[in-house]
Amino acid sequence: MKQEILQNVEELKSNLIDLGDFIFDNPEIGLEEYKSSKKIIDILRMNDFKIETGIGGFETAFRAVYEVGQNGPSIGLLCEYDALEGMGHACAHHMQGPSIVGAALSIKNQLKDKNYKIVVYGTPAEETIGAKVKMLENGCFNDIDVALMMHGAPDTTTDVKSLALSNFTVKFHGVRSHAALAPEKGRSALDGLILLFQGIEFLREHVREDVKMHYTITNAGGPANVVPKYAEAKFSIRSYDRAYLNHVIERFKKVVQGASLMTETDYEIIETKRLNNKIPVLKLNQILMDNAELVNAPRLSPPREKTGSTDFGNVMYHVPGSCIRVAFVSRGTSSHSDEFLCAGKSEEAHNAIILGAKILAGTAYDLITNKELFNEVLNEFKVNKEKSEKI
Repeated sequence: MKQEILQNVEELKSNLIDLGDFIFDNPEIGLEEYKSSKKIIDILRMNDFKIETGIGGFETAFRAVYEVGQNGPSIGLLCEYDALEGMGHACAHHMQGPSIVGAALSIKNQLKDKNYKIVVYGTPAEETIGAKVKMLENGCFNDIDVALMMHGAPDTTTDVKSLALSNFTVKFHGVRSHAALAPEKGRSALDGLILLFQGIEFLREHVREDVKMHYTITNAGGPANVVPKYAEAKFSIRSYDRAYLNHVIERFKKVVQGASLMTETDYEIIETKRLNNKIPVLKLNQILMDNAELVNAPRLSPPREKTGSTDFGNVMYHVPGSCIRVAFVSRGTSSHSDEFLCAGKSEEAHNAIILGAKILAGTAYDLITNKELFNEVLNEFKVNKEKSEKI
């Protein structure tokens, strides 16, 4: 049966490649992916998937469901389709929709004698606001047992972890005065920021080594001969552990408060983005890689240890999940680069779309037909999440 499913992906090959090329040729930035999402939706609708659009608070988000029987495993297949502003599809998001469609249709077309549900989620704006976070808060992803994704990459691999992230805007409000004639009457908002920056540098020495803290001034307050009444900066704080990151954030807020006290200024702290770390499920990674080996995917590699932040982390903090990265560019090539963009319609990219669909379809088949394996994935997630939530 698995071979029949994989063969069905092969039969869909030309249509899947056409879909990928269409999305590549019509790049749309986050929350404006109208053509891309519609193209994917139209194909799924024509193949008997029940469609909901505009879900989770976003016009270009969608949910497509195909169910056989009742109470079977619910497999979530998630795809992104936003491009980079000014660059186009330099992160290979145009490949995700076709791979997800190929996996979903091949399972639907061939697997008739098992109870299961395939749920395809279209998730916009990963590159900008990370819409999966708000979609999750608005009730999406509660109907799936496992979340799977595909991404183009230099190597065929998975991730063990990702960085939890919290972004902040900090504003200081002081008292304006003439810097030369009446400096004693002023209370410098910029001094508040500078002391905050210095405090962060001291804090670095006393946190775990995986913690990363970045900052930049977005408003310095005006000319040098005026004590600035207002100053603003942006901060990004990360760790591979959300529970520990929350602990660091409380210390960060105390540093802000201390800078305010030292300068007799007022402050505001506004959290602008919050991404969780992935909960690793090594068994699910292994299933994906076993299927990658089965279909002879190129450059099979160990899981990535050094990773960034992603809104998929919030989903993977909620349900067990993993993303198969399929090689289509030279080893060492960075995403968001001209090399990624130029390879977007190459033979290697087209092959990666088909291989990604086969890997996801094979993995879904394994989870649907092997109850013991499915439960092993769920149990590992539960244990690892409990460990992650302890500081």
